[in-house]
Amino acid sequence: MTGEPEFVARLCTPFLSVDRDVLDRNIAELAHRAAASGMVLRPHAKTHKCLEIARRQLSAGAGGLTVATIGEAEVFADAGVDDLFIAYPLWPGGPRGRRLRGLAERVSLRVGVDSVEAAEALGRTLAGTNTRLLVELDSGQHRSGVLPEEAGPVAVAAARAGLRVVGVFTFPGHGYRPGAPTAAAADEARALRAGADALARAGLEAGVRSGGSTPTAAATDTDAVTELRPGVYVFNDAQQVELGTCDWSRVALTATATVVSRRPGTIVLDAGSKILGADQQAWATGAGRLPDHAGARIVALSEHHATVTIAEAEAPGLGETVRVAPNHVCAAVNLVDELIVTAGGRIVDRWAVAARGANS
Repeated sequence: MTGEPEFVARLCTPFLSVDRDVLDRNIAELAHRAAASGMVLRPHAKTHKCLEIARRQLSAGAGGLTVATIGEAEVFADAGVDDLFIAYPLWPGGPRGRRLRGLAERVSLRVGVDSVEAAEALGRTLAGTNTRLLVELDSGQHRSGVLPEEAGPVAVAAARAGLRVVGVFTFPGHGYRPGAPTAAAADEARALRAGADALARAGLEAGVRSGGSTPTAAATDTDAVTELRPGVYVFNDAQQVELGTCDWSRVALTATATVVSRRPGTIVLDAGSKILGADQQAWATGAGRLPDHAGARIVALSEHHATVTIAEAEAPGLGETVRVAPNHVCAAVNLVDELIVTAGGRIVDRWAVAARGANS
């Protein structure tokens, strides 16, 4: 890589690094946008799994964190984060139930639910705590969540089980396709309004209407959504660039890889799926992108190698390094123990991926 930062020569590739200045700009910009629109920002920490980044988000005004698992919640709670939302349906059986109750007894906890049976089970597990519950709605991704019009019975079951129902939430995940974010944001708004109406008909309030994702954030209907839960925005990635959510100047995390093999029009890097992650949507133009080589494409990904097609005139030589933006940054971060933090081309810190592997 021409004019590579001095720190690259000090480290063995492949590694993930974060440009702190870009990261902080991403955090500040979305925090400002959410506040200006009257929405609470509750970023999803499953993207970074990192205590230092969580603290930066909270300092910038986030109203709490969203997490994917009880394990992630435990890591952030241990670090002093006291307002957490586990934004997936939970079944609180066996040791999971005991861990969930332990969390509820030491932090302000929100949990998601999308069935009467789970609401009743959560009520038994969390009786006597101040846990708040949100009913999950399916706004078009068709993964989990009830149809918005059917949210009432789930909410009533939770209330009868002694839980405090505070609203509804959804994830417009079907916005992760070219041309889809605006329509997905509209679907999200319709679902949240319909879900809130269903709760009102059941005699319950939906003061919290939570949604959001990184690609749909800019199109959020701020009259329908009171809380925003994006995750990827802190780093951005190749998917977000290809979706048009951001440009390369807003990509804060990249892998650095070395050219280990070369032939005309093709280079092979020492960074494969075990550093970049294996995610590749059908519409993606490759298994990751090289931000400094616009025409290059990763055409094959092995566990430890990436095969890249690149114009011969711009191909780096053997032993040279390149930056690679993973397709899906969340998967890449979960593959490493630490992130190298840089500013001005120098290493300024190393941040542990504290919640790595906290999958249960």
